Amino acid sequence: MKSLIVANWKMNPLSQKAASQLFDSLKRGLKNVRKTEVVVCPPFVYLSGNRLTSFKLGAQDCFWQDKGAFTGEISPQMLKDLGVRYVILGHSERRQVMGEADEMVNKKIKEVLRLKLWPIVCVGETAQERKKGETFQVLKREIKEGFKNVPKSQMSKVVIAYEPIWAIGTGNPCLADDALTAVLFIRKVISQIFGMALAKKIRILYGGSANSQNAGDYLNQEGINGLLVGGASLKPKEFLKIARG
Repeated sequence: MKSLIVANWKMNPLSQKAASQLFDSLKRGLKNVRKTEVVVCPPFVYLSGNRLTSFKLGAQDCFWQDKGAFTGEISPQMLKDLGVRYVILGHSERRQVMGEADEMVNKKIKEVLRLKLWPIVCVGETAQERKKGETFQVLKREIKEGFKNVPKSQMSKVVIAYEPIWAIGTGNPCLADDALTAVLFIRKVISQIFGMALAKKIRILYGGSANSQNAGDYLNQEGINGLLVGGASLKPKEFLKIARG
């Protein structure tokens, strides 16, 4: 199985020119990369015009309806029309800042799967939850509620990203052994819901202050299938080091 490396640009950069320069650097640098699958998730406004590249295109979020009176929202159908293949859902910044509940994430997952796109579903605990020893409780709840009534036949398209919230953007990444423990627990919960065979196949990523210095620590752990990269994905040389392994 190829490692999956996902770049989450978040609300960056600030101009089309800067975004084009980033895209161009990645297109050149990833031309001969074969052992990893690379997905780049820019802001919505930079998605258009980047179909034929050396990486796949992803979006940072979407709504759970195809169309309608939902001011400011973007539908999975619109994303699909732009050549988007992957959609990040349930990111901690959406949950914490925008108030997204598990029920909302669940609706989005179902709609993305219906459109035959690949959801990258983020789960993870806060620093307070970790301190209280609630990491496993949080992960179990977010997985059970997030995938509630999702058909087993569609789960092969799902990617899960373990992103401990306390590690995101802090420069304080989760230790690789701790990340693996969380990933193994996620597989256990998936196996309880959908069976062991699927739990073994599903791709689970790590995210949270991942960079070129620590990427290998995670990717060398059997069971961690890739990385969801934030800040480091805005630095072409840094991100290319991660993608090239």
